[in-house]
Amino acid sequence: MSAPEQGLLVHGSNHFIVNGPRPPLDDARLLVRKWEMPVPGIAPSWPARLEAWSICRKAFRENLAWAIVLENGEPHSAAVKQLLAELTARGACIERGPAPLI
Repeated sequence: MSAPEQGLLVHGSNHFIVNGPRPPLDDARLLVRKWEMPVPGIAPSWPARLEAWSICRKAFRENLAWAIVLENGEPHSAAVKQLLAELTARGACIERGPAPLI
């Protein structure tokens, strides 16, 4: 059994290691909204298709296959810059897009 595909979802200075295939840009924006702005006690209605992705608590950087960078004007942390540089050097798919409306 192979390990699940993993990637990096970046939003400004924040980032998530994600289990799952590279999501479409619109779904990536929804995932950022879902994970960055949870409201305690309230479960917003998210599309069921978002269940295809989850936040990974432990990962090896060598297993990251993709990255989506949603810019919001904030600088990336040193760790994120390093991960993006490593992914670029390996020829991994890095997609860039606008930040979600939060």
